[in-house]
Order: sequence, then C-alpha cells, then structure tokens
Amino acid sequence: MDRRAIWAIILMMAIALVPALLPKARKRPAGPAGRDSSAAVPATPPPSTSVGPTGPPVPSGQAPRASADTATADTVLASSPLYTYGVSTRGARLVLATLPRYRSMAVQARGQAVELLRPGTGLLGMTLVRGQDTLRLSDWTFTPSASRINVTAPTPVRFSASRGDVSVELTYTFQPDDYRIQVSGRVAGVGPNGGLLLLEFGPGLANTEADSNENHRALALVTKEGDAERTDFSSLKPGEPKTLSGPFEWVAVKSKYFVTAVLAFDSAGTGISGATATPPATAGKHPAAADVQLSLPVTATGAFNYSVYAGPMEYDRLRRIGHDFDDVNPYGWPGFRTLIRFFTVPIRWMLLFMHNQLGMAYGLALIVFGILVRTLLWPLNQKAMRSSMQMQAIQPFMKELQERYKDDPQRLQTEMMRLYKEHGVNPFGGCWPMLLPMPILLALFFVFQNTIELRGNSFLWLPDLSRPDPLYIIPVLMGLTMYGVSRVGQIGMEQTPQMKSMLYIMPVMMTVLFVNFASGLNLYYAVQNITSIPQQWLLAKERMKRLPPPPAPKTSKGRTKGDR
Repeated sequence: MDRRAIWAIILMMAIALVPALLPKARKRPAGPAGRDSSAAVPATPPPSTSVGPTGPPVPSGQAPRASADTATADTVLASSPLYTYGVSTRGARLVLATLPRYRSMAVQARGQAVELLRPGTGLLGMTLVRGQDTLRLSDWTFTPSASRINVTAPTPVRFSASRGDVSVELTYTFQPDDYRIQVSGRVAGVGPNGGLLLLEFGPGLANTEADSNENHRALALVTKEGDAERTDFSSLKPGEPKTLSGPFEWVAVKSKYFVTAVLAFDSAGTGISGATATPPATAGKHPAAADVQLSLPVTATGAFNYSVYAGPMEYDRLRRIGHDFDDVNPYGWPGFRTLIRFFTVPIRWMLLFMHNQLGMAYGLALIVFGILVRTLLWPLNQKAMRSSMQMQAIQPFMKELQERYKDDPQRLQTEMMRLYKEHGVNPFGGCWPMLLPMPILLALFFVFQNTIELRGNSFLWLPDLSRPDPLYIIPVLMGLTMYGVSRVGQIGMEQTPQMKSMLYIMPVMMTVLFVNFASGLNLYYAVQNITSIPQQWLLAKERMKRLPPPPAPKTSKGRTKGDR
C-alpha cells in the first residue's frame, strides 16, 4: 500500500478527533487576563529465463518481441464478444488473451484492445514428472482439431501429441459468455503411481495502465487454501524462489485490474499442490516480474482437469465463480479487509446502480452519493457538534479543577467525571460521530483503486475518475473546501494556537497527500466538505447565541450607560 494512503488516513482521523479534544473556551468579556512454507515443490526451470512461444529463452520480466508462433498457422484462435484467446500448437499453451471490451491505457498501446499476456510469453506450458523422468511437454508440437473458431456455444478444441510410450490428449472448452476456459487432459503411459504436472504461469501480466509503476506495484501472486493470501512481486528477493505449499483451490496472478488464474476446486485430484514464484536475478530491488510455476497431481489413469480464468477483475463475475475468488481483488489490507469490505461492496453497488439503472455519469453519481451520505449523517454530526459545545461551556470549570487538583491526578479525574455527570456531558460524544465518514472515505479509496468499472470514466474536465486530476483543480478545490469547513466551524470559539495551526496546515497537508489520488476520491471529499458547511454555519450561529453578551461601554466618568 502506498505510504501516502496511510498518512492520509492518519491525518483524516486527526482532523476528526483533534478539534474535539482541544480545549475550547467560551468567549469572555474583555478584561484582565504469508506464509512461507518449506514443503518441497519439484524443481522449477532456471529462474533467469522463461521459455518463449518459439522456444528460445528470453529474460524474465522483459517484454520480448512477438514470436513466430503467434501466426495464424501455428495458433488456434477462439473468439467471442468477450475475448480472443490463442492457443499455440507448440506445447498447447495459451499465448494470446485479448479483451476487446477494454482498452489499453499504456503509452505503447493506448486505445488498443487490452492484451493480458506479455509479448513472447505464454501460460500453461506443461512439464510432466513421472518417477525419475521429466518430460517437457511445452516443447512438443500438438495437432489441433480446429484452427479458428467463433465461440457461440460451449466449444471444445482437442490437441494431441505423442512421443515414444507417452501420448497426451488435451481439450480446451471455450464459453461464449465467460472468461473461463475448461482444460481437461489425459496422459497415457504416466505409470501406476501417477505423476506431477508442472504448469508454467508466465512472468506476470502485461502493463495496461498509464501509470506503469502503479500497475507493477499491484502485480501479485494470490493463493487460496483457507483464506486468500497475497504475495506481491515487489516483496520477492531477486533470483530467490518463493515456494508456497497447498493444496490450493485456486492460484492467480493479478495486476491492478486484470487477472489470470488456475481454478482447481472442481478437479478430480487434490487441487493445486504448490506454487513457486522466482523473480529474475537481474531484477531491481522491487521485481516487477516473476516466473510462476504451479504443480498439479496426475492420477494413475493419467487424467487431470482444471479451469483457467483470463480476464478483468469484475467483482460480480468473480463472485459468481465462488470459492472466494472475488478475494483476488483485495478491497483493503489483510486483517482489515473484512471490516472495510462491509463498506466497499455496498458503495460499489450503489455507484454502479446509479450509473447503470439511473443513467448517471459516475462523476454525478459521486456527487449525489456524497450529498446523500452527508444528509444521512446530519443528525449524528449535529449531536457531535452540540456535545462539543457542551464541552466548551464547561471549560472554565475544568480549568478551575485542573488548577485546584494539579498535584492530585486521581482526585482530579474523579472531580472531572463528576463535572461531566452534573452537566450531562459525554467527553467522547463529539469524537465518534466524526469518525463515521472516515470508513466511507477509506472504502472509496479502495473502490477507485480496484473497481474496473470506474476505469477510464471521465467527468467534466477529469479524463479518468480513477486517475489523478492532470490539472490539479479538484485536489486544490478539496483543500479550499476543507479550509472553509474548518473556518466556519471555529466561529464563536477562542482561537488557540493549536486551532490556528490546524486551520491552515491541515488543508495544505491533505491537498499534498491527495494530489495524486484518484480524482473521483477528491471529488467526493470536496462534495462532503461543501455540503457540511451549512451545518457548520447553523451550529456556529447556535454557539454565538450561547455566548454571554459583551459588557456595556463605559462613559468618560467610568459609569456605564445603564447606570444613568
């Protein structure tokens, strides 16, 4: 997680809590003063190279040139409105995964259909381990049952190859309305003890975003045994394999918005027995690529089956697959995810509902949502602000107690609690209602970080609500509205040095922190600030009415006008 996000959360909590905790005196008349397992997984290919579609090794983490086997003669193409997948006859590997409904924002491919796989790489290259023998099936040439298909119904394509006493039959079944591919196979000659199938799962996904660094930070290996566990590529040590022991129901490699995964919860075996990620030895301090290899058991009959998902992280689609596959898209941090998803899932649903069912642009939906949230929280905020005014009213008595019992902390605590009880004041009543908008704001941070439906949606001058404002207008507006809320909220209060510091410093700091956050998040925060100003103004007027009247002016002889 970006450190700026953590600091933003801390500062947002400070904005909510500190004003309620600072002493506030009434104005007086003028006068004197993961889990890493050591369980063995069969050896992986050399970590410094990955086998490209045509055979020659290419450095891991780099983008080698497209190879010859991407030509139609060597690749079986399966197309539907959702995708175009290409399976090479060399190794029966997936070498192409194009998603026409999504456009790349990467500089080198801007406006083109998203291509998930890095050029020259592939998925599902097989190595069979039987006893002491290791057969590299990814080097074999397979014969397909078709060369090109238009998928309008579940359509199987068969691949077959044989060498010596070993023959392999593979079937890829494509669905017209799903990004999943069912893969089933049988190896004749595997032996009575069965074997192990090693699947090459590539060095990671291609960059599809304008900010390649942000996309690289999102690259991760995600495994599901009990709970989904994420291993960021950037956390791996160059050249050192990271081995995870299963059995896993599914294993995925994700970027910011897209994912490829092997799903084995419907297999006849025991799922995926292990996964290994090895970054190249020449990678920098934070690798952006890793050779991923999965191991699946093969029964004595030689049979195996699994599914492959290669597509977008659409939450509803992932959730329908089941087995917590939607956890591959982490709304929140580990250990914190359960709480934050209580907010993220409804917020995401609300924004999509307003867009899809009510026809609102996402920017307008954010504005309406911000006003709705502020309206629903109005009573609680009202209660919190009035509680703060009650605390302000008893400040003179608190100062008197503090002075009287400054050498007896225990007696001071007892007397202060008695003071709170006598005046019906809850010392924390002004704090917790102020914190309620914070989970919503934090949830929106993750919604904009992970929700592919918001990707590329423009509003007014903002080209992409999931990206920062290139003109910096909206973060500056957010900072100005924050200042306005604080300024109105301090009307009728004695201006202490701490309050003056917060009035000017906090909006500046939050603007600096939020300047590179999603413009949609800044838009929501600005709307929240603007819609809270009327409530602050009404409470300020109420506070002013509670202040004692100013002393009557004195005449030149020292008498007040009322004495005449």
